[in-house]
Amino acid sequence: MTQDNTQAKSFNLCVQETLQQHWDLPALSDYSVQTFQYKDVARIIEKLHIILEASGVKPGDKVAICGRNSARWGIAFFATLTYGAVAVPILHEFHPEQIHDIVNHSEAKLLFVGDQVWAKLNPEKMPHLEGIFGNSTDEYTLLVGRTDKVRYARENLNRLFGEKYPMNFRKQHISYYQDSPDELAVLNYTSGTTSNSKGVMIPYRALWSNFAFAVEVLGKQMGPGDCVLSMLPMAHMYGMAFEFIYEFLHGVHVHFLTKTPSPQVLLKAFADLKPRLVVAVPLIIEKIVRKAVLPKLQTPALRLALHTPLLRDRVKLEICHKLQEAFGGNFIEIIVGGAAFNQEIEAVLKDIGFNYTVGYGTTECAPILSYSPWDQFVQGSCGKAAPRMELRIDSNDPQHVPGEILARGMNVMLGYYKNPEATAETLRDGWYHTGDLGVMDAEGNVFIKGRSKNMLLGANGQNIYPEEIEDKLSSLPYVTECVVIQKGEHLYGLVYTDPEDIRQGGLSEAALAAQMEKNRQDLNQAVPAYARLHAIRQVTEEFEKTPKKSIKRYKYKDYPV
Repeated sequence: MTQDNTQAKSFNLCVQETLQQHWDLPALSDYSVQTFQYKDVARIIEKLHIILEASGVKPGDKVAICGRNSARWGIAFFATLTYGAVAVPILHEFHPEQIHDIVNHSEAKLLFVGDQVWAKLNPEKMPHLEGIFGNSTDEYTLLVGRTDKVRYARENLNRLFGEKYPMNFRKQHISYYQDSPDELAVLNYTSGTTSNSKGVMIPYRALWSNFAFAVEVLGKQMGPGDCVLSMLPMAHMYGMAFEFIYEFLHGVHVHFLTKTPSPQVLLKAFADLKPRLVVAVPLIIEKIVRKAVLPKLQTPALRLALHTPLLRDRVKLEICHKLQEAFGGNFIEIIVGGAAFNQEIEAVLKDIGFNYTVGYGTTECAPILSYSPWDQFVQGSCGKAAPRMELRIDSNDPQHVPGEILARGMNVMLGYYKNPEATAETLRDGWYHTGDLGVMDAEGNVFIKGRSKNMLLGANGQNIYPEEIEDKLSSLPYVTECVVIQKGEHLYGLVYTDPEDIRQGGLSEAALAAQMEKNRQDLNQAVPAYARLHAIRQVTEEFEKTPKKSIKRYKYKDYPV
Protein backbone atom coordinates (compact mmCIF):
# COMPACT_ATOMS: atom_id res chain seq x y z
CA MET A 1 0.00 0.00 0.00
CA THR A 2 1.55 3.32 -1.02
CA GLN A 3 1.29 6.27 1.32
CA ASP A 4 1.89 9.99 0.97
CA ASN A 5 3.86 10.61 4.14
CA THR A 6 5.17 14.05 3.28
CA GLN A 7 2.96 15.65 5.94
CA ALA A 8 4.09 13.39 8.76
CA LYS A 9 6.20 14.86 11.54
CA SER A 10 8.45 12.85 13.82
CA PHE A 11 6.22 11.50 16.60
CA ASN A 12 9.11 11.36 19.06
CA LEU A 13 9.92 14.99 18.29
CA CYS A 14 6.38 15.79 19.45
CA VAL A 15 7.12 13.97 22.73
CA GLN A 16 10.33 15.93 23.15
CA GLU A 17 8.60 19.24 22.47
CA THR A 18 5.71 18.68 24.89
CA LEU A 19 8.15 17.84 27.69
CA GLN A 20 10.14 21.01 27.07
CA GLN A 21 7.11 23.28 26.62
CA HIS A 22 5.13 22.00 29.63
CA TRP A 23 8.06 21.28 31.96
CA ASP A 24 6.48 22.43 35.24
CA LEU A 25 2.87 21.41 34.52
CA PRO A 26 1.15 18.25 35.80
CA ALA A 27 1.25 15.51 33.17
CA LEU A 28 0.14 12.11 34.44
CA SER A 29 -1.71 11.18 37.64
CA ASP A 30 -2.91 7.99 39.21
CA TYR A 31 -6.31 9.30 40.30
CA SER A 32 -6.21 10.52 43.92
CA VAL A 33 -2.81 8.83 44.49
CA GLN A 34 0.20 10.45 42.80
CA THR A 35 0.99 13.08 40.16
CA PHE A 36 3.99 13.34 37.84
CA GLN A 37 4.88 16.67 36.26
CA TYR A 38 6.25 16.72 32.73
CA LYS A 39 9.79 17.14 34.12
CA ASP A 40 9.27 14.04 36.28
CA VAL A 41 8.21 12.09 33.22
CA ALA A 42 11.31 13.28 31.35
CA ARG A 43 13.60 12.21 34.20
CA ILE A 44 12.09 8.72 34.43
CA ILE A 45 12.17 8.30 30.64
CA GLU A 46 15.90 8.98 30.70
CA LYS A 47 16.37 6.43 33.49
CA LEU A 48 14.49 3.85 31.46
CA HIS A 49 16.66 4.67 28.44
CA ILE A 50 19.70 3.79 30.57
CA ILE A 51 18.07 0.49 31.58
CA LEU A 52 17.29 -0.31 27.93
CA GLU A 53 20.77 0.63 26.72
CA ALA A 54 22.66 -1.19 29.49
CA SER A 55 20.42 -4.23 29.00
CA GLY A 56 21.53 -4.50 25.37
CA VAL A 57 18.21 -3.45 23.82
CA LYS A 58 18.70 -2.02 20.34
CA PRO A 59 16.40 0.18 18.20
CA GLY A 60 13.78 -2.06 16.65
CA ASP A 61 13.77 -4.57 19.51
CA LYS A 62 10.42 -5.29 21.17
CA VAL A 63 9.55 -4.18 24.71
CA ALA A 64 6.26 -5.46 26.17
CA ILE A 65 4.13 -3.50 28.66
CA CYS A 66 1.27 -5.16 30.55
CA GLY A 67 -0.75 -3.88 33.48
CA ARG A 68 -3.63 -1.69 34.54
CA ASN A 69 -3.58 1.90 33.29
CA SER A 70 -1.17 3.96 35.35
CA ALA A 71 1.25 6.86 35.01
CA ARG A 72 4.18 4.44 35.08
CA TRP A 73 2.61 2.41 32.28
CA GLY A 74 2.47 5.58 30.19
CA ILE A 75 6.04 6.56 31.00
CA ALA A 76 7.34 3.10 30.05
CA PHE A 77 5.47 3.40 26.74
CA PHE A 78 7.01 6.77 25.83
CA ALA A 79 10.44 5.63 27.02
CA THR A 80 10.28 2.63 24.69
CA LEU A 81 9.35 4.69 21.62
CA THR A 82 11.76 7.57 22.27
CA TYR A 83 14.58 5.03 22.63
CA GLY A 84 13.73 3.61 19.20
CA ALA A 85 12.39 0.27 20.42
CA VAL A 86 8.95 -1.13 19.50
CA ALA A 87 6.27 -1.02 22.20
CA VAL A 88 4.10 -4.12 22.63
CA PRO A 89 1.16 -3.06 24.84
CA ILE A 90 -0.74 -6.09 26.17
CA LEU A 91 -4.23 -5.92 27.64
CA HIS A 92 -4.04 -6.78 31.32
CA GLU A 93 -7.44 -8.49 31.05
CA PHE A 94 -6.06 -11.14 28.71
CA HIS A 95 -5.79 -14.65 30.15
CA PRO A 96 -2.23 -15.42 31.40
CA GLU A 97 -1.75 -17.93 28.58
CA GLN A 98 -2.62 -15.22 26.04
CA ILE A 99 -0.07 -12.90 27.63
CA HIS A 100 2.60 -15.63 27.51
CA ASP A 101 1.77 -16.28 23.85
CA ILE A 102 1.90 -12.59 22.88
CA VAL A 103 5.22 -12.02 24.66
CA ASN A 104 6.67 -15.02 22.84
CA HIS A 105 5.11 -14.26 19.46
CA SER A 106 6.31 -10.65 19.55
CA GLU A 107 9.86 -11.73 20.49
CA ALA A 108 9.92 -9.12 23.26
CA LYS A 109 13.28 -8.78 25.03
CA LEU A 110 11.94 -7.04 28.14
CA LEU A 111 8.56 -6.94 29.90
CA PHE A 112 7.26 -4.15 32.17
CA VAL A 113 4.42 -5.63 34.21
CA GLY A 114 1.96 -4.47 36.88
CA ASP A 115 1.62 -6.28 40.22
CA GLN A 116 -1.83 -7.74 39.56
CA VAL A 117 -0.78 -9.26 36.24
CA TRP A 118 2.60 -10.44 37.49
CA ALA A 119 0.99 -12.54 40.23
CA LYS A 120 -0.71 -14.67 37.53
CA LEU A 121 2.21 -15.09 35.11
CA ASN A 122 4.74 -17.90 34.80
CA PRO A 123 8.10 -16.52 33.65
CA GLU A 124 9.21 -20.02 32.63
CA LYS A 125 6.60 -19.88 29.87
CA MET A 126 8.31 -16.77 28.45
CA PRO A 127 11.85 -18.16 28.05
CA HIS A 128 13.06 -15.59 25.53
CA LEU A 129 12.54 -12.62 27.85
CA GLU A 130 15.87 -11.31 29.09
CA GLY A 131 14.35 -9.25 31.87
CA ILE A 132 11.06 -8.52 33.63
CA PHE A 133 10.57 -5.24 35.49
CA GLY A 134 7.81 -4.31 37.91
CA ASN A 135 5.72 -1.39 36.65
CA SER A 136 4.25 -0.37 40.02
CA THR A 137 6.92 2.07 41.21
CA ASP A 138 8.89 4.71 39.33
CA GLU A 139 12.05 2.74 40.11
CA TYR A 140 10.88 -0.25 38.02
CA THR A 141 11.98 -3.11 40.28
CA LEU A 142 13.81 -6.01 38.62
CA LEU A 143 11.63 -9.13 38.97
CA VAL A 144 13.54 -11.47 36.67
CA GLY A 145 17.02 -10.88 35.24
CA ARG A 146 18.30 -13.60 32.94
CA THR A 147 21.43 -11.87 31.62
CA ASP A 148 24.35 -10.13 33.31
CA LYS A 149 23.56 -6.98 31.30
CA VAL A 150 19.99 -6.77 32.58
CA ARG A 151 21.02 -7.34 36.20
CA TYR A 152 23.87 -4.83 35.90
CA ALA A 153 21.56 -2.22 34.33
CA ARG A 154 19.11 -2.30 37.21
CA GLU A 155 21.62 -2.65 40.04
CA ASN A 156 23.67 0.31 38.79
CA LEU A 157 20.83 2.51 37.49
CA ASN A 158 21.31 5.44 39.86
CA ARG A 159 25.09 5.50 39.35
CA LEU A 160 24.72 5.30 35.58
CA PHE A 161 22.12 8.06 35.61
CA GLY A 162 24.38 10.24 37.75
CA GLU A 163 27.28 9.73 35.36
CA LYS A 164 25.18 10.78 32.39
CA TYR A 165 23.50 13.72 34.14
CA PRO A 166 25.89 15.05 36.84
CA MET A 167 23.89 18.28 37.19
CA ASN A 168 20.17 18.56 37.93
CA PHE A 169 18.17 17.09 35.08
CA ARG A 170 17.09 19.90 32.74
CA LYS A 171 15.08 20.54 29.59
CA GLN A 172 18.18 20.72 27.42
CA HIS A 173 19.13 17.16 28.33
CA ILE A 174 16.23 15.84 26.26
CA SER A 175 17.16 14.54 22.83
CA TYR A 176 15.19 11.59 21.57
CA TYR A 177 15.33 9.07 18.76
CA GLN A 178 13.99 10.60 15.54
CA ASP A 179 11.61 8.22 13.82
CA SER A 180 10.68 7.90 10.15
CA PRO A 181 7.01 7.69 9.01
CA ASP A 182 6.87 4.04 7.96
CA GLU A 183 9.00 2.74 10.80
CA LEU A 184 7.30 0.27 13.16
CA ALA A 185 6.35 1.96 16.46
CA VAL A 186 3.75 -0.24 18.16
CA LEU A 187 2.84 -3.91 17.87
CA ASN A 188 -0.75 -4.03 19.14
CA TYR A 189 -2.57 -7.33 19.53
CA THR A 190 -6.30 -7.08 18.79
CA SER A 191 -8.82 -8.14 21.42
CA GLY A 192 -11.08 -9.59 18.72
CA THR A 193 -14.85 -10.15 18.77
CA THR A 194 -14.77 -12.61 15.86
CA SER A 195 -11.38 -14.35 16.08
CA ASN A 196 -8.16 -14.71 18.02
CA SER A 197 -5.59 -11.94 18.43
CA LYS A 198 -3.38 -10.75 15.59
CA GLY A 199 -0.33 -8.50 15.99
CA VAL A 200 -1.14 -5.22 14.23
CA MET A 201 1.98 -3.32 13.10
CA ILE A 202 1.37 0.39 13.74
CA PRO A 203 3.86 2.77 12.10
CA TYR A 204 4.90 6.14 13.50
CA ARG A 205 2.95 7.96 10.78
CA ALA A 206 -0.30 6.46 12.10
CA LEU A 207 0.44 7.59 15.68
CA TRP A 208 1.28 11.10 14.48
CA SER A 209 -1.74 11.31 12.15
CA ASN A 210 -4.17 10.31 14.92
CA PHE A 211 -2.60 12.92 17.22
CA ALA A 212 -2.79 15.56 14.49
CA PHE A 213 -6.45 14.64 13.89
CA ALA A 214 -7.31 15.23 17.57
CA VAL A 215 -5.51 18.59 17.53
CA GLU A 216 -7.38 19.60 14.38
CA VAL A 217 -10.85 18.77 15.72
CA LEU A 218 -10.38 19.57 19.43
CA GLY A 219 -7.13 21.48 19.85
CA LYS A 220 -8.49 25.03 20.14
CA GLN A 221 -11.05 23.97 22.74
CA MET A 222 -8.66 22.30 25.18
CA GLY A 223 -5.05 22.54 26.25
CA PRO A 224 -2.77 23.15 29.25
CA GLY A 225 -4.83 23.52 32.41
CA ASP A 226 -7.48 21.06 31.23
CA CYS A 227 -7.71 17.42 32.30
CA VAL A 228 -9.17 14.12 31.13
CA LEU A 229 -10.06 10.87 32.86
CA SER A 230 -8.43 7.80 31.30
CA MET A 231 -10.75 4.83 31.86
CA LEU A 232 -10.37 2.77 28.67
CA PRO A 233 -7.45 0.32 28.51
CA MET A 234 -4.36 2.03 27.12
CA ALA A 235 -3.32 -1.25 25.54
CA HIS A 236 -6.27 -0.74 23.18
CA MET A 237 -5.68 1.88 20.46
CA TYR A 238 -8.90 3.82 21.21
CA GLY A 239 -7.91 4.58 24.79
CA MET A 240 -4.23 4.98 23.94
CA ALA A 241 -4.80 7.52 21.18
CA PHE A 242 -7.53 9.71 22.66
CA GLU A 243 -7.25 9.39 26.44
CA PHE A 244 -3.47 9.41 26.62
CA ILE A 245 -1.28 10.25 23.62
CA TYR A 246 -3.22 13.28 22.34
CA GLU A 247 -3.60 14.81 25.79
CA PHE A 248 0.01 14.25 26.83
CA LEU A 249 1.36 15.74 23.60
CA HIS A 250 -1.05 18.67 23.96
CA GLY A 251 -0.21 19.65 27.55
CA VAL A 252 -3.44 18.23 29.03
CA HIS A 253 -3.33 16.55 32.46
CA VAL A 254 -4.22 12.82 32.23
CA HIS A 255 -5.77 11.14 35.29
CA PHE A 256 -5.70 7.32 35.18
CA LEU A 257 -8.70 5.83 36.93
CA THR A 258 -6.71 2.75 38.21
CA LYS A 259 -10.01 1.15 39.31
CA THR A 260 -12.78 -0.85 37.69
CA PRO A 261 -15.00 1.77 35.96
CA SER A 262 -18.27 1.08 37.74
CA PRO A 263 -20.97 3.78 37.40
CA GLN A 264 -20.45 4.87 41.03
CA VAL A 265 -16.67 5.20 40.64
CA LEU A 266 -17.01 7.04 37.33
CA LEU A 267 -19.63 9.52 38.55
CA LYS A 268 -17.45 10.48 41.53
CA ALA A 269 -14.37 10.88 39.31
CA PHE A 270 -16.32 12.99 36.80
CA ALA A 271 -17.56 15.23 39.62
CA ASP A 272 -14.05 15.60 41.08
CA LEU A 273 -12.10 16.17 37.86
CA LYS A 274 -14.64 17.82 35.53
CA PRO A 275 -12.86 16.46 32.43
CA ARG A 276 -12.71 18.56 29.29
CA LEU A 277 -13.29 15.53 27.04
CA VAL A 278 -15.03 12.22 27.70
CA VAL A 279 -14.12 9.19 25.59
CA ALA A 280 -16.34 6.18 26.24
CA VAL A 281 -17.65 2.89 24.92
CA PRO A 282 -21.44 2.63 24.45
CA LEU A 283 -21.90 0.37 27.48
CA ILE A 284 -20.89 3.15 29.90
CA ILE A 285 -23.17 5.75 28.30
CA GLU A 286 -26.08 3.33 28.00
CA LYS A 287 -25.90 2.31 31.66
CA ILE A 288 -25.94 5.91 32.88
CA VAL A 289 -28.76 6.93 30.52
CA ARG A 290 -30.87 3.88 31.41
CA LYS A 291 -30.44 4.51 35.14
CA ALA A 292 -30.56 8.30 35.22
CA VAL A 293 -32.59 9.51 32.22
CA LEU A 294 -35.04 6.96 30.83
CA PRO A 295 -36.92 6.39 34.13
CA LYS A 296 -37.54 10.15 34.40
CA LEU A 297 -38.85 10.34 30.85
CA GLN A 298 -41.40 7.65 31.64
CA THR A 299 -43.08 9.42 34.59
CA PRO A 300 -46.62 10.71 33.89
CA ALA A 301 -45.65 14.30 34.72
CA LEU A 302 -42.71 14.39 32.32
CA ARG A 303 -44.66 12.63 29.57
CA LEU A 304 -47.31 15.31 29.85
CA ALA A 305 -44.69 18.08 29.87
CA LEU A 306 -43.00 16.64 26.78
CA HIS A 307 -46.33 16.78 24.93
CA THR A 308 -46.96 20.37 26.00
CA PRO A 309 -45.43 22.79 23.46
CA LEU A 310 -44.71 25.52 26.02
CA LEU A 311 -42.90 23.13 28.36
CA ARG A 312 -41.24 20.66 25.98
CA ASP A 313 -38.05 22.60 25.19
CA ARG A 314 -37.55 23.66 28.80
CA VAL A 315 -37.88 20.07 30.06
CA LYS A 316 -35.46 18.72 27.43
CA LEU A 317 -32.94 21.42 28.31
CA GLU A 318 -33.17 20.53 32.01
CA ILE A 319 -32.70 16.81 31.32
CA CYS A 320 -29.72 17.55 29.06
CA HIS A 321 -28.17 19.80 31.71
CA LYS A 322 -28.51 17.14 34.44
CA LEU A 323 -26.94 14.50 32.22
CA GLN A 324 -24.06 16.84 31.39
CA GLU A 325 -23.54 17.44 35.12
CA ALA A 326 -23.30 13.67 35.64
CA PHE A 327 -20.20 13.72 33.41
CA GLY A 328 -18.68 16.71 35.19
CA GLY A 329 -20.41 19.50 33.27
CA ASN A 330 -17.21 20.76 31.60
CA PHE A 331 -16.74 18.54 28.55
CA ILE A 332 -16.67 19.66 24.92
CA GLU A 333 -18.34 16.45 23.83
CA ILE A 334 -18.55 12.76 24.59
CA ILE A 335 -17.00 10.64 21.86
CA VAL A 336 -18.60 7.20 21.72
CA GLY A 337 -16.82 4.37 19.93
CA GLY A 338 -15.54 0.84 20.12
CA ALA A 339 -18.90 -0.91 19.60
CA ALA A 340 -22.40 -0.36 18.22
CA PHE A 341 -24.50 2.30 19.97
CA ASN A 342 -28.08 1.41 20.91
CA GLN A 343 -30.46 3.35 18.65
CA GLU A 344 -33.03 4.02 21.39
CA ILE A 345 -30.40 5.57 23.66
CA GLU A 346 -28.96 7.59 20.78
CA ALA A 347 -32.41 8.88 19.84
CA VAL A 348 -32.95 10.11 23.41
CA LEU A 349 -29.57 11.89 23.46
CA LYS A 350 -30.20 13.52 20.08
CA ASP A 351 -33.69 14.59 21.11
CA ILE A 352 -32.53 16.41 24.25
CA GLY A 353 -29.62 18.10 22.42
CA PHE A 354 -26.87 16.27 24.30
CA ASN A 355 -23.34 16.96 23.03
CA TYR A 356 -22.26 13.49 21.95
CA THR A 357 -20.81 12.06 18.76
CA VAL A 358 -19.99 8.57 17.50
CA GLY A 359 -16.69 7.78 15.83
CA TYR A 360 -15.48 4.74 13.93
CA GLY A 361 -12.08 3.18 14.25
CA THR A 362 -10.11 -0.06 14.17
CA THR A 363 -6.84 -1.17 15.72
CA GLU A 364 -5.50 -1.39 12.17
CA CYS A 365 -5.89 2.40 11.79
CA ALA A 366 -4.56 3.36 15.24
CA PRO A 367 -7.62 3.79 15.38
CA ILE A 368 -9.58 6.59 13.65
CA LEU A 369 -11.34 6.20 10.31
CA SER A 370 -14.32 8.55 10.63
CA TYR A 371 -15.69 11.27 12.92
CA SER A 372 -17.81 14.42 12.96
CA PRO A 373 -18.03 16.98 15.79
CA TRP A 374 -21.22 16.72 17.84
CA ASP A 375 -22.86 19.80 16.32
CA GLN A 376 -22.41 18.40 12.78
CA PHE A 377 -22.97 14.75 13.59
CA VAL A 378 -25.78 12.90 11.78
CA GLN A 379 -27.77 10.58 14.06
CA GLY A 380 -27.15 6.89 13.39
CA SER A 381 -23.89 7.53 11.54
CA CYS A 382 -20.28 7.42 12.68
CA GLY A 383 -19.25 10.62 10.94
CA LYS A 384 -17.21 11.29 7.82
CA ALA A 385 -13.72 10.19 6.78
CA ALA A 386 -11.07 11.57 9.14
CA PRO A 387 -8.30 13.87 7.82
CA ARG A 388 -5.68 12.02 5.75
CA MET A 389 -8.09 9.10 5.32
CA GLU A 390 -10.28 8.05 2.39
CA LEU A 391 -13.29 5.74 2.75
CA ARG A 392 -15.46 3.98 0.20
CA ILE A 393 -18.17 1.30 0.22
CA ASP A 394 -17.59 -1.81 -1.89
CA SER A 395 -21.11 -1.85 -3.34
CA ASN A 396 -22.81 -1.08 -6.65
CA ASP A 397 -25.16 1.24 -4.75
CA PRO A 398 -23.18 2.49 -1.70
CA GLN A 399 -25.99 4.77 -0.52
CA HIS A 400 -28.54 1.99 -0.23
CA VAL A 401 -26.93 -1.47 -0.52
CA PRO A 402 -24.44 -2.37 2.25
CA GLY A 403 -20.94 -3.26 1.22
CA GLU A 404 -17.59 -3.69 2.92
CA ILE A 405 -16.03 -0.45 4.20
CA LEU A 406 -12.64 0.12 2.58
CA ALA A 407 -10.05 2.65 3.73
CA ARG A 408 -6.70 4.05 2.73
CA GLY A 409 -4.52 6.80 4.09
CA MET A 410 -1.88 7.70 6.64
CA ASN A 411 -3.52 5.88 9.56
CA VAL A 412 -3.42 2.41 7.99
CA MET A 413 -1.18 -0.26 9.49
CA LEU A 414 1.87 -1.89 7.90
CA GLY A 415 0.29 -5.34 8.20
CA TYR A 416 0.00 -8.23 10.66
CA TYR A 417 3.18 -9.39 12.38
CA LYS A 418 4.43 -12.75 11.09
CA ASN A 419 1.15 -13.25 9.25
CA PRO A 420 1.59 -12.53 5.52
CA GLU A 421 -1.59 -14.42 4.64
CA ALA A 422 -3.83 -12.25 6.84
CA THR A 423 -1.96 -9.14 5.65
CA ALA A 424 -2.51 -10.02 1.98
CA GLU A 425 -6.18 -10.72 2.65
CA THR A 426 -6.74 -7.41 4.48
CA LEU A 427 -4.53 -5.00 2.48
CA ARG A 428 -5.61 -5.45 -1.14
CA ASP A 429 -5.48 -3.22 -4.21
CA GLY A 430 -4.20 -0.28 -2.17
CA TRP A 431 -7.12 -0.47 0.31
CA TYR A 432 -7.54 -1.72 3.85
CA HIS A 433 -10.54 -4.09 3.95
CA THR A 434 -12.13 -3.47 7.34
CA GLY A 435 -14.49 -6.45 7.41
CA ASP A 436 -17.27 -4.05 8.44
CA LEU A 437 -20.40 -3.54 6.34
CA GLY A 438 -21.96 -0.14 5.80
CA VAL A 439 -23.50 2.46 3.55
CA MET A 440 -22.49 6.07 2.89
CA ASP A 441 -24.85 8.94 2.14
CA ALA A 442 -24.27 11.65 -0.46
CA GLU A 443 -22.55 13.88 2.13
CA GLY A 444 -20.04 11.18 3.08
CA ASN A 445 -21.57 10.10 6.40
CA VAL A 446 -20.87 6.43 7.12
CA PHE A 447 -23.55 4.14 8.60
CA ILE A 448 -22.29 0.79 9.87
CA LYS A 449 -24.59 -2.20 9.39
CA GLY A 450 -22.45 -4.89 11.01
CA ARG A 451 -19.44 -7.14 10.58
CA SER A 452 -19.17 -9.11 7.37
CA LYS A 453 -18.13 -12.15 9.44
CA ASN A 454 -21.31 -11.79 11.50
CA MET A 455 -23.69 -11.55 8.54
CA LEU A 456 -26.16 -14.43 8.40
CA LEU A 457 -27.87 -15.83 5.32
CA GLY A 458 -31.65 -16.27 5.40
CA ALA A 459 -33.47 -19.29 3.99
CA ASN A 460 -34.19 -17.43 0.73
CA GLY A 461 -30.76 -15.85 0.46
CA GLN A 462 -31.50 -12.63 2.38
CA ASN A 463 -28.60 -10.90 4.15
CA ILE A 464 -29.36 -10.73 7.88
CA TYR A 465 -27.36 -8.36 10.08
CA PRO A 466 -27.64 -9.68 13.67
CA GLU A 467 -26.51 -6.36 15.14
CA GLU A 468 -29.68 -4.69 13.84
CA ILE A 469 -31.88 -7.32 15.51
CA GLU A 470 -29.84 -7.11 18.72
CA ASP A 471 -30.25 -3.35 18.82
CA LYS A 472 -34.03 -3.71 18.92
CA LEU A 473 -33.98 -6.67 21.29
CA SER A 474 -31.74 -4.90 23.81
CA SER A 475 -34.33 -2.12 24.16
CA LEU A 476 -37.02 -4.52 25.42
CA PRO A 477 -37.79 -5.18 29.11
CA TYR A 478 -35.32 -7.24 31.15
CA VAL A 479 -32.80 -7.58 28.32
CA THR A 480 -29.45 -6.51 29.71
CA GLU A 481 -27.30 -8.07 26.97
CA CYS A 482 -28.07 -10.18 23.93
CA VAL A 483 -26.60 -12.04 20.97
CA VAL A 484 -28.47 -13.37 17.92
CA ILE A 485 -27.25 -16.69 16.49
CA GLN A 486 -28.42 -18.96 13.66
CA LYS A 487 -29.17 -22.67 13.86
CA GLY A 488 -30.18 -24.13 10.53
CA GLU A 489 -32.95 -21.90 9.15
CA HIS A 490 -33.89 -20.46 12.55
CA LEU A 491 -32.64 -17.43 14.46
CA TYR A 492 -32.34 -17.48 18.25
CA GLY A 493 -31.86 -14.65 20.71
CA LEU A 494 -29.51 -15.37 23.61
CA VAL A 495 -30.40 -13.01 26.47
CA TYR A 496 -28.74 -12.21 29.79
CA THR A 497 -30.80 -10.40 32.43
CA ASP A 498 -29.21 -8.56 35.36
CA PRO A 499 -30.31 -10.41 38.55
CA GLU A 500 -30.83 -7.06 40.27
CA ASP A 501 -33.41 -6.11 37.64
CA ILE A 502 -35.21 -9.41 38.24
CA ARG A 503 -35.29 -8.83 42.01
CA GLN A 504 -36.54 -5.28 41.63
CA GLY A 505 -39.24 -6.46 39.24
CA GLY A 506 -40.27 -9.27 41.56
CA LEU A 507 -40.26 -11.77 38.67
CA SER A 508 -40.44 -15.50 39.13
CA GLU A 509 -38.67 -17.79 36.67
CA ALA A 510 -41.98 -18.44 34.91
CA ALA A 511 -42.82 -14.73 34.77
CA LEU A 512 -39.41 -13.93 33.27
CA ALA A 513 -39.92 -16.64 30.63
CA ALA A 514 -43.34 -15.17 29.81
CA GLN A 515 -41.82 -11.68 29.48
CA MET A 516 -39.17 -13.01 27.08
CA GLU A 517 -41.85 -14.63 24.95
CA LYS A 518 -43.69 -11.32 24.82
CA ASN A 519 -40.39 -9.62 23.89
CA ARG A 520 -39.98 -12.11 21.05
CA GLN A 521 -43.45 -11.44 19.72
CA ASP A 522 -43.01 -7.66 19.97
CA LEU A 523 -39.63 -7.86 18.24
CA ASN A 524 -40.96 -10.04 15.43
CA GLN A 525 -43.59 -7.40 14.68
CA ALA A 526 -40.81 -4.85 14.16
CA VAL A 527 -38.47 -6.79 11.86
CA PRO A 528 -38.85 -8.41 8.41
CA ALA A 529 -40.17 -11.97 8.34
CA TYR A 530 -36.73 -13.40 7.50
CA ALA A 531 -35.21 -11.70 10.58
CA ARG A 532 -37.73 -12.98 13.14
CA LEU A 533 -36.58 -14.96 16.17
CA HIS A 534 -37.67 -18.57 16.53
CA ALA A 535 -37.05 -18.45 20.30
CA ILE A 536 -35.28 -16.58 23.08
CA ARG A 537 -32.96 -18.48 25.39
CA GLN A 538 -31.83 -17.13 28.75
CA VAL A 539 -28.12 -17.36 29.65
CA THR A 540 -27.16 -17.36 33.32
CA GLU A 541 -23.92 -15.35 33.16
CA GLU A 542 -22.84 -12.15 31.44
CA PHE A 543 -21.46 -12.67 27.95
CA GLU A 544 -17.69 -12.83 27.72
CA LYS A 545 -16.37 -9.53 26.41
CA THR A 546 -13.27 -7.88 25.04
CA PRO A 547 -11.69 -5.11 27.14
CA LYS A 548 -13.55 -2.53 25.06
CA LYS A 549 -16.77 -4.28 26.21
CA SER A 550 -17.77 -5.84 22.90
CA ILE A 551 -19.24 -9.31 23.24
CA LYS A 552 -16.99 -12.09 21.94
CA ARG A 553 -19.80 -13.38 19.75
CA TYR A 554 -17.72 -16.12 18.13
CA LYS A 555 -17.77 -17.95 21.46
CA TYR A 556 -21.57 -18.28 21.29
CA LYS A 557 -21.91 -19.40 17.68
CA ASP A 558 -22.46 -23.02 18.77
CA TYR A 559 -24.43 -22.28 21.95
CA PRO A 560 -26.97 -25.12 22.54
CA VAL A 561 -30.55 -23.97 21.95
